[in-house]
This record gives sequence, C-alpha cells and structure tokens, in this order.
Amino acid sequence: MITNTNRPSVLLVDGMALLFRAYYATATSGYIRRTKSGIPTNAIYGFIRYFWDAVQNFDPSHVVCCWDLGGKTFRGEHFSAYKGNRPEAPDDLVPQFSLIRDVMDSMGVPNIGAEGYEADDCIGTLAAKFSQDMDVMVLSGDHDLLQLVSDRTTVIIMKKGHGNYKVYTPESLYEERQLHPRQIIDVKALMGDASDNYPGVRGIGEKTAHKLIQEYGSIEGILDNLDQVSKSVRAKIEADLEMMHLSRKLAEIYCAAPVACALENCELSLDEQSVVDKFEELEMKSLCHLLGVAL
Repeated sequence: MITNTNRPSVLLVDGMALLFRAYYATATSGYIRRTKSGIPTNAIYGFIRYFWDAVQNFDPSHVVCCWDLGGKTFRGEHFSAYKGNRPEAPDDLVPQFSLIRDVMDSMGVPNIGAEGYEADDCIGTLAAKFSQDMDVMVLSGDHDLLQLVSDRTTVIIMKKGHGNYKVYTPESLYEERQLHPRQIIDVKALMGDASDNYPGVRGIGEKTAHKLIQEYGSIEGILDNLDQVSKSVRAKIEADLEMMHLSRKLAEIYCAAPVACALENCELSLDEQSVVDKFEELEMKSLCHLLGVAL
C-alpha cells in the first residue's frame, strides 16, 4: 500500500476540467492513443499525468473526484439557453468518460456527482463540509471556482504547460484582481459568461464589471448608488435588471448539493495490484512507474 501520512488535507478534483484538458492537449496533434482493440485512451493517460503531478505537488492526504453527470441541471431550468452553445463532445472522448471513473475507482478515489447539479456544485458542497475540519484544495482550470476561496480553501488553477499552477488564497486573489471571493459572482452577474452562454447586462464588459464591483462592493451596493453611476451604465443596468439577477443566480456555485463523502472513504491509499490490473487492461503500464507502483 502507498499511503500519504502528512497532516490532513483534501484535494477536490474537477474531473471534467482535467479530462477535457488532457484530451485536447494530445488530440490537436492528430494522434489519439488507443488500445489494440481501438478504444481511445489519450484523455485518460493525460488525466492521470495531470492528476498525479498535482498529488505530488500539493501532497493531499485525501482525494475526491467530482463529475458532471450530463443531462439537465437546475440552471438549465432557470435559463433554457444555459450552456446551449457548447458543442458535442468529440466521439473519441465520449467512451473515456466512464473509463476514467473506473480508473479512479481502481486508485481508491471516490467519484462524486449528482443528477441536476454540476461538478462545481459538488465541489462547493464538499469544500464547505470538509473545510470545517481540514484544509481543502480545489484543482481545476475553471476560474468560476475562485468564488470558493476562503481561509481554509485554496483553489489551484491549472495553467498552460504541464505542472504549471496558480494557487489562489484570499490574499493572492485580492492582489491579482482586487476582489474578494464572493465578488466573483457579482462580476459575472454584470458581464455574463460567454462559455456558459448567459449574457449578464448587455453592454457591460469585464473591465466595467470589475470597476463597478470594486467601487460599490456588490450588486446591492451598485443598485443603492445608481444615481452616482454614469448615465450610460445606469441605463444598461436598468434595462437588464432581471437578467442581471438571473445571471448572478447562474454564476453562484450551489453549496448544498445532495452529495456526501465520508472522510475515511477518500483517504489517498493506492492498492498496487488494483492499479496494475487496470493500467494493464488499458495498455498504459508505463503509468505504474509514474505512480511508483511496482509491476
């Protein structure tokens, strides 16, 4: 058994963020790693390399992997166009969605998801629970998760290049953006989110949104001081009040999703034989060496 014995901390992994990153990091070259029977495994291979690099760098004692389960979410019920601009996943990636969860199972890492909720909501819910007792780290490439930063929760954003991270604490977030974590939500309420396909206030971009929240503190602060805001910005906000409030609801990570994971079930402890068997099955035995698992 390989077990981490350091002081307790939990790494909450944004599974889809890592899997998509791993897929596109290799697919753009035109080469897709496959088993002899033709099953694509490039995203799985890349995922494990990203995942294990983060484990080595940040040394958690516990790990949980959170996933989107697909299908409708409560945000789609509030706003039917939510994420409506997303293309279908590439054909070579689709079979790897379930295979990577099998790989995580073989490594003893719990896979967590909830129907009607996104991985972000599962991460937010578990971060709120675990941070009462231990340090929490969130691994993703998604800046939306910065709203979860707190004294007990750091968010690790994967940057371009392997093993390149930006670690956000309340202090480093404020230093970079002059924003507190909860203000991330209000900025998104104003500027919207093109990747999630909600508009915010039409005509207000990132720079203006940041400036308004930095100056007035929150959406409520802006509304209480609308007479001090420039006429053009005021007109835009008044014309899109309803969408601004809806966009804030869409931007906020829901931290009471119906998920749970007992601490004893997510301790990072590799069963070497289970790992070897799974990696042999997927014809990626070279990863055993990466993980320090004997063949």
